[in-house]
Amino acid sequence: MKIAKDGVATIAYMALATGAFVFIAWIPAAIMLALTLLVVWFFRDPERKIEYKDGYFYSPADGKVVEISTASHPFTGRCIKVGIFMNVFSVHVNRAPCTGRVDFLEYIPGKKLAAFAPKASEINERNFIGLSTQWGAVMMTQIAGLVARRIVCRLHRGDVLEAGERCGMIKLGSRVDLYLPDVTVLKVELGDNVKAGLSCIGVIRD
Repeated sequence: MKIAKDGVATIAYMALATGAFVFIAWIPAAIMLALTLLVVWFFRDPERKIEYKDGYFYSPADGKVVEISTASHPFTGRCIKVGIFMNVFSVHVNRAPCTGRVDFLEYIPGKKLAAFAPKASEINERNFIGLSTQWGAVMMTQIAGLVARRIVCRLHRGDVLEAGERCGMIKLGSRVDLYLPDVTVLKVELGDNVKAGLSCIGVIRD
């Protein structure tokens, strides 16, 4: 099982703590071992392969579609917003929804309310990633949730991403919002479960 590199330090710390408890008492050691295995599972990063199609937008995260609405942002203009909630059991590695160049990055400190709430998009800690594509501006927002402790994004302006390419993660339960051109035909509904890099969220209207 492949592990996300952003989880290696945390896993190493948990493993060392487990080793230390072995010399103290077996019950705490057993508990720490179980927690370590859970952390390892949380930071799993499965390989995913798909033949991407032009004009298709794929899910940037594993999770459940909890919001579909219209929105507006200075980078995207009028757009369609799709909110995807990741619980603690989801794969938390985020992927690019399409091919594009990173032309907008903005980190905003904020609260850590439950990420499935629509208000979380406006007041929670979040990180905006805007892509310029041949179909218009596309943006994804990484949003910290109630137990999320850190948003990871190592992108820089000018980076070119391929559809499905890993572009960061959010540690523990969280949310990713996807902003698509308003000519997009959605292929998901509220309540749908989606997979990062695999599930088609929408298609550009002919």
